[in-house]
Amino acid sequence: MPIVLVEKQYPHVTIVTLNRPERRNALTIQLLMELTAAIEAEGADANQRVLILRGAGLAFSTGLDLKATSPVHATAQMVAKTLVALSQTRLITIAAVHGAAVAGGAGLMSACDFVIAAEGTKIGYPEVRRGLVAGLVMPFLRRQVGERNMRELLLGSELIDAKRAREMGLVNQVVAQGDLMTKAQKFADSVLQGAPGALKQTKKLIEELWSRSVKEDVDLALKYHLQARESNEAQEGIAAFNEKRKPKWAV
Repeated sequence: MPIVLVEKQYPHVTIVTLNRPERRNALTIQLLMELTAAIEAEGADANQRVLILRGAGLAFSTGLDLKATSPVHATAQMVAKTLVALSQTRLITIAAVHGAAVAGGAGLMSACDFVIAAEGTKIGYPEVRRGLVAGLVMPFLRRQVGERNMRELLLGSELIDAKRAREMGLVNQVVAQGDLMTKAQKFADSVLQGAPGALKQTKKLIEELWSRSVKEDVDLALKYHLQARESNEAQEGIAAFNEKRKPKWAV
């Protein structure tokens, strides 16, 4: 079974599904490679205009698979590449989020143009509790939630519910679980009322109004992410997470 499913169920709309439900769609290099390839392929198809990203099973995505043994640099660079691909595609991207969108999973959500979350969804960035730095999501958070909320999310590192995420600006709409894909398709239909060229130029201008591009910000964030990922704190934090115990931080 593919770990990324690509469906064209509606005219001009592609549905991409993260398909590792047994691991709550935890991110691996292979999944990220397939997701990036899907984004690029759909973006190159002139007939496609909207991409809906969702997760199979009980959660959207719980972030990096910390039990995977892939090289640190390769994983980090693949996360960065995927986030840039998702944010820079000419397609209008909609994240349909349920269950949990945590760490890198919340990063995928944040890189989309529009986010619809099911009631009860838990969202957050607990990286500091693993000895990590949520660097790769910061370029998106700083554009969306304001500095006070960003500090709350990253330094407090508590998971928040979908309602609070909407108040912060992380989420556009909160809907009943059963209405998630219906609402995502409704927004896609609204997007499709716009002229393709005008939508493309509007999305491009939104990006250019920032003093630095997402790509430049992600490149800077990658440096900080890797510094933390290779630290003793990260080794202890990840071990504690996998062993289901509290980390023992050195003072």
